[in-house]
Amino acid sequence: MTSYLRVSGTRIVDSSGEEVILRGAGLGGWMNMENFISGYPGCEFQIREALAETIGKESSEYFFDQACRFLEAFFQDADAAFFKGLGLNCIRIPFNYHHFEDDQNPRVLKKDGFKHLDRVIDLCANHGIYTILDLHAAPSGQNTDWHSDNGGHVANFWNHKDHQDRAIWLWEHLAVHYKRNKWIAGYNPLNEPTEPEHTRLVEYYDRLYDAIRKIDAHHILFLDGNTFASDFTHFGDEYVKKWENTSYSIHDYSRFGFPASQEKYVGSDAQVRVLTKAYEKKREWLDKRGLCVWNGEWGPVYARKEYEGDATDEINDSRIHVLKDQLVLYNRDRISWSIWLYKDIGFQGMVYVSPETPYRTLFKDFLDRKHRLAVDAWGADDSRVRQIYQPLVDHIIEEIPPQYLNLYPWPVWKLVDRVTRLSRNILVAEFLVREWADHFKQLTKEDIKALAWSFSFENCLHRDRLNEALKENATRPEKLTPSFVEDSEGM
Repeated sequence: MTSYLRVSGTRIVDSSGEEVILRGAGLGGWMNMENFISGYPGCEFQIREALAETIGKESSEYFFDQACRFLEAFFQDADAAFFKGLGLNCIRIPFNYHHFEDDQNPRVLKKDGFKHLDRVIDLCANHGIYTILDLHAAPSGQNTDWHSDNGGHVANFWNHKDHQDRAIWLWEHLAVHYKRNKWIAGYNPLNEPTEPEHTRLVEYYDRLYDAIRKIDAHHILFLDGNTFASDFTHFGDEYVKKWENTSYSIHDYSRFGFPASQEKYVGSDAQVRVLTKAYEKKREWLDKRGLCVWNGEWGPVYARKEYEGDATDEINDSRIHVLKDQLVLYNRDRISWSIWLYKDIGFQGMVYVSPETPYRTLFKDFLDRKHRLAVDAWGADDSRVRQIYQPLVDHIIEEIPPQYLNLYPWPVWKLVDRVTRLSRNILVAEFLVREWADHFKQLTKEDIKALAWSFSFENCLHRDRLNEALKENATRPEKLTPSFVEDSEGM
């Protein structure tokens, strides 16, 4: 019989006070679809609208949800069994508010809003896996990225109090529905906020804390820092003293794990120092106050034979090296973590949809072009199109005084990132949305079903070296022998 988990000092413990270190992955691309995970351009709302227009609402819903096609295929009992077989014990579940509420009918809970969450939470519980519920997309977008499903580059969630009120309304319903479920480790109320003034985020968290605690005093709250879960410096001691049973979420992506890195990672002393410093900087404010830290997202992306060719293995050796050295740090600090991510079409997932499936076969040429055009922001290799956008970058540098070039969320978005995000990942991607939907034309219901079920576990390949590393590190930290603990402790 399981018990509610709770925060005790810097640790997560069960009802007997025994430490529980949560190790797992994020179920991204499921109840909050993302372009690089599922292979579409732009945002989820755009492809849903385009597909309904192209093949009709009934056929569109048949792919996404009717008879639970895509949403059922994406995670089933076989997925939970595989996950548990690696010794992992927690799955973070990102979801989009659209599953519970319609923008044209706000504050009216959809009849079937809970059915997908309930099914997967129960599947995980049956295998002894905790879940963490993560609101990944809030009304108008709580951050400036595609994964908040707002289609722009402004986090307008912070400019409309009513949208904040709607998110609190949703969490009140979630708390009522799940307050007695002990297999839910806790609630992650807002993924990666980017709130320019900082104070509005903390005030929102305080209102949210009060609203949830009136209903549910048991579940842990996992609160992301500002600027993509990296900045806690404006949270204020008066708030963290009040917020009981709360853990604080960092997202610890390393630049060494992405194509944009300027150097190959070999685990040199200098590189390990950079890796360690970046991680420790994210948690420094929290550590000074003795607060509980959860690493809600991290992990490299991987090369693919169809794009990187003969260099694939060498690149992935380096990326796995980054991952293992990050795990050393997390084991040193006995930190709970959730790697990004469990399943996709071959870029980052622990398992990924086979190239031989109907979905990847149908979209092969489209995916190749999408990769070449670098229209997905996440981990993009823009080498083939960089020269197209560089003149615009140069033009801005020439015409705008340097003191005005760093706009929030700098330094995460530098000038080049801002230009390419607006021009490539938003504008060019928009022109590809209808083309993606047109692939469904003339397909029968059986064809559409086959596309959806391409995402089922039996149609997926496994990223074995990643999974072996995760399995090894699912053991207790004291059983592991880090190779550079002595060096890193002094950094």
